[in-house]
Amino acid sequence: MSTTTSTPETAAGKRAPHGSPLHKLLARPELGSVVGAVAVLVFFAFAADGFLRASSLSTVLYASSTIGIMAVPVALLMIGGEFDLSAGVMVTSSALVSSMFSYQMTANVWVGVGVSLLVTLAIGAFNGFMLTRTKLPSFIITLGTFLMLTGMNLGFTKLIDDTVSTKTIGDMEGFPAAHAVFASTFSIGGVDFKVTILWWLGLVAVASWILLRTRTGNWIFAVGGNQEAARAVGVPVTRTKIGLYMGVALGAWISGQHLLFSFDAVQSGEGVGNELIYIIAAVIGGCLITGGYGSAVGSAVGALLFGMVSKGIVFAEWNPDWFKFFLGAMLLLATLLNAWVRKRAEAAK
Repeated sequence: MSTTTSTPETAAGKRAPHGSPLHKLLARPELGSVVGAVAVLVFFAFAADGFLRASSLSTVLYASSTIGIMAVPVALLMIGGEFDLSAGVMVTSSALVSSMFSYQMTANVWVGVGVSLLVTLAIGAFNGFMLTRTKLPSFIITLGTFLMLTGMNLGFTKLIDDTVSTKTIGDMEGFPAAHAVFASTFSIGGVDFKVTILWWLGLVAVASWILLRTRTGNWIFAVGGNQEAARAVGVPVTRTKIGLYMGVALGAWISGQHLLFSFDAVQSGEGVGNELIYIIAAVIGGCLITGGYGSAVGSAVGALLFGMVSKGIVFAEWNPDWFKFFLGAMLLLATLLNAWVRKRAEAAK
């Protein structure tokens, strides 16, 4: 009768075999961000009076949703191995097109909303087309788009409206209905919540389904992990990347319409710098700059972290000048924690 000697490796394998609950937990991209979110929640629960009130959490969720709507498609793009520096100003471009087209054509605002959708999707397709045709890095392509949109936003607004902001469209036909879709408030238990929270959760659900339950999700991970290997096995790399950029454009359109119908006018210089916030939320949520790794849920948790920190500082009555410091520290800690989690997951295989 033979005996089997148990080595440290096999013992470890028994504790965390491939496919075990522990291994699956460690392998989740959003694990680090969830741990960070719990820590931030507990911290501000003690540091800021009233942080856990329902009205305060509503404010936090609204701040998170305005970032999360864009962080979700940006995360998918990063999983696909690319990123978009034009995402922030594209939100403003979407709002400007919708507002100026409706006002100048004296049309129902829904006509402007539809034209804005087509124009914004065209910008996203342009980014993806230029990337795949020129083979230039996404940094160069989208930086160029960022600069062009920044100039066009200001130039066209001054040319058409003789000022840096659009004319008010609050009294135009269709505005109440559009406001209800993109900027309304609903009440649960006497607490008011913004409709952007529903848009955000809906995008997270759809994006998660795409990533985890469809062939397109496999393509996204494949092109982000190894583009040439993916092309060799028949993955439509060009179509996938153009689609991802159009996904970012769709998020920009939703955010832009919320911006417009919240205030019925838009400043042409808004949005600059927000693209970094979207990328930060995705990275905090577990996405890798190198691509091939991440989740939509992680981007949502990253946006939630952003919302908790930005509003927690206000509720704690701290100097808001420190916000960027906390955001940078949060980014570094989350990145280090995500790297550690990945190493543990790989060691547990």
